[in-house]
Amino acid sequence: MSEEHSIAAYWSDGMDEAGLADWARRLRARLPAKEVSLGLVYLSPKFFPHAAQVLEILRVHARIPLLAGCSGGGLVANAEELEGAGGLVLALYALPGAKLKGVRLTEDQVTAAAGEDFWPTETGVAKDEVNGWLAFVDPFHLDAEKWLRSWNQSYSPIPVYGGLASGNFPEPLAQVYLDGEVFEDGGVAIAVSGDVTLTGVISQGCTPIGEAWTLTRVQQNLIQHIGNRPAYAVLSETVQQLSAEDQRKVAGNLHIGLVVNEYLDEFHRGDFLVRNLLGGDPNSGVLAVGALPRMGQTIQFQRRDAAAASEDLNELLARAKKNLAGKEIYGGCLFCCNGRGKNLFGRPSHDSELVQAHFGPTGVAGIFCNGEIGPVGEKNFLHGFTASLALFVKK
Repeated sequence: MSEEHSIAAYWSDGMDEAGLADWARRLRARLPAKEVSLGLVYLSPKFFPHAAQVLEILRVHARIPLLAGCSGGGLVANAEELEGAGGLVLALYALPGAKLKGVRLTEDQVTAAAGEDFWPTETGVAKDEVNGWLAFVDPFHLDAEKWLRSWNQSYSPIPVYGGLASGNFPEPLAQVYLDGEVFEDGGVAIAVSGDVTLTGVISQGCTPIGEAWTLTRVQQNLIQHIGNRPAYAVLSETVQQLSAEDQRKVAGNLHIGLVVNEYLDEFHRGDFLVRNLLGGDPNSGVLAVGALPRMGQTIQFQRRDAAAASEDLNELLARAKKNLAGKEIYGGCLFCCNGRGKNLFGRPSHDSELVQAHFGPTGVAGIFCNGEIGPVGEKNFLHGFTASLALFVKK
């Protein structure tokens, strides 16, 4: 990074109006010569009763023209993942020449969405006027899968990065924020355009095993034949050809990767949409998967565990860094699945430290999510067990 354009920090104290105002002023002073374009804020559930007050304090004292975010049971600030955090994270971004617009999303809109003109009309943002979207969604009161399907109709291949807010359990309550407003339903999206674009990394925590195959008979979510053979037999053979050590690793950790863009000359890590392998029947030879694959689609079986997730993120970050060589990166946002972190890696801050190792030091903020949003190929999807990293890059 040639100069500092982003800064993120964690506030660990409770609701202290004067202290929070002073903290926001000091954070803003660390970007003295810069015009702040965007603030992103993530609050732990203990701030729910004070959320509107907190937003107002931060907007006024950090002088933020556009403030958005959501709640999170775990927070990310720079190289640190704060799981089960009780505080809040604020990130400030100076994005020269960026045009930004915040829009509100509702379940009523998702229900009514029809045709490619629907969302541009609703948001006032034309497809050719936006370089990327950031989205924060309440998973309890908005059908995110349905929203993304209609959103892709309107905006694909423009990328969407973000996550489903997490919050109070077992009470189904999460919050999303736009400027001074607190919403306990729906979602918020930020259109990024002008001289700044959004790019990133979607690491689904898997490593491919065996070879790529073509689906030759499919019914709904049931894969009957792969390469004109019973699907279960192909999976069984794939596992048997692994070393004894790798066979031990795949036990209970098998998934399936579905190629999204069949027009590529060859398929690599990152070209597959990873979905759950729900079960298989050796007698009928059928595999059930957590997706609706299509005949002729290329697939590859995948292993998901801590080692695979680490390898996947490292390799994809290295590739992104190489692709962005010479481009100015202004900062980032990181959305990690609740199932990652200490649960998966046995230690905190695995993902955030890797991001800083490749792209740091730079301001990165985010949350642990109930589902992560990001592109695979030219479409945007809802993911699980994923790290979704969005980077603000000079166009």
